[in-house]
Amino acid sequence: MRFGTDGLRGVAGAELTPELALALGRAAARVLGADRWFVGRDPRRSGSLLAAALSAGLAAEGAAVADVGVLPTPGLAFLSQAEGAPAAVVSASHNPYADNGIKLFAAGGRKLADEVERRIEAELASGAGGLVPASGAGGLVPASGAGGLGFASGAGGLGLASGAGGLAGADLGTVATLDGAVERYGDHLVATLEGRDLAGLRVVLDTANGAGVVVGPAVLRRLGCDVLAVLGAEPDGLNINAGCGSTHLGPLARAVVATGADVGIALDGDADRCLAVDHRGEIVDGDQMLALLALDLQQHGRLERDTVVVTVMSNLGLHLAMAAAGVRLETTAVGDRYVLDRMEEGGYTLGGEQSGHVILRRLATTGDGLLTALQVLDVVLRSGRPLAELAGVVQRLPQVLLNVPVVGSARQVLAASEAVTAAVAEVEAELGGSGRVLLRPSGTEPLVRVMVEAPTDTAAADAARRIADAVEASLA
Repeated sequence: MRFGTDGLRGVAGAELTPELALALGRAAARVLGADRWFVGRDPRRSGSLLAAALSAGLAAEGAAVADVGVLPTPGLAFLSQAEGAPAAVVSASHNPYADNGIKLFAAGGRKLADEVERRIEAELASGAGGLVPASGAGGLVPASGAGGLGFASGAGGLGLASGAGGLAGADLGTVATLDGAVERYGDHLVATLEGRDLAGLRVVLDTANGAGVVVGPAVLRRLGCDVLAVLGAEPDGLNINAGCGSTHLGPLARAVVATGADVGIALDGDADRCLAVDHRGEIVDGDQMLALLALDLQQHGRLERDTVVVTVMSNLGLHLAMAAAGVRLETTAVGDRYVLDRMEEGGYTLGGEQSGHVILRRLATTGDGLLTALQVLDVVLRSGRPLAELAGVVQRLPQVLLNVPVVGSARQVLAASEAVTAAVAEVEAELGGSGRVLLRPSGTEPLVRVMVEAPTDTAAADAARRIADAVEASLA
């Protein structure tokens, strides 16, 4: 298994096994060379098992592991930055409960550079002192010379591995529960408002039955919000992201209208992204939140070089709105890690994705759904204008996104199909300068993503369907 745009991800127990988590822990400890780690997770059922296996791998290499339990991904990044130690999060973000994943942060709270990920992959592949794929077993076995017990090739049982290897008992690390991480992260979020509060705002929050279920409502209430309802607040290990959160905004929109709230906030399963709903029940996406935050920062002289970093998925409407305001956009590949890389290269303040990953580099090292929500609510309160009006600066072009399932490498499918290339060229010629096409392999799922923007919904849907049909035909 290789790192995608957001760490490792796959079906828990089938693609992402405890054996792989343990081996990854050992490989990560060796490559990053730290003697202290933070490990956390979201509430999905497989999380505690995989976190335990990952922690065991880290400790097997001598690391002292602080297990913080359920905590948003940006909470782990915050601890990593504050303590100068690497961190790992067991989460599949917005994916269904059956999936899980592992995200790693280097000391200081940054996602790993590509070169570091390649070194960890190589360490995993070599099996030096760790675990390697077993022929026919469906699991992992110790590499020759690693010592200990492991799955025997083709047997599915346990067998002795040759050699001794490993650390002596006195050199092994430890795994210990760390209490208070949720409260500490909450204190950090509150402090980002620099003494201001959010008193008077009526809010509905959807925590997606995910990692933000405790800290989200607590922080909003602490800052004076009237939290009228909390949706997706009963995680049972199976219902994370199920019909709720930032990937299913219907329940939030209905609750906002029904309660007369000013704003609705939706997190995803690991709370590193958020989307919003205005008082009318209309969706406010990441592009619109970036726009209102950019204009507020620009007004106060805090938008470095009047530039915002976005991805190729950002709506053309954002580009037009920012150009009219004198704000320049820089575009990267999809993935908040690439956004952050460009932000740091250029010294920029603000960046993010249409999906709701927003990075405020002065305040965080990664996308943070709750932090974004607080900053948006702060702009609403200080401006005295409703969210609908602030978000209206972006007039979104109709955008259609279709996902085509693939078997094997989506990138190879795209590269090998002349029919797909021809379909894209035909649509682009028809749209001219009035729209655009984006065709890309997903970095987190076995999908080809087809995105089309056009002057009308009908034109966008028709063009996207034609390209998707060409992709599907190439797979037949």
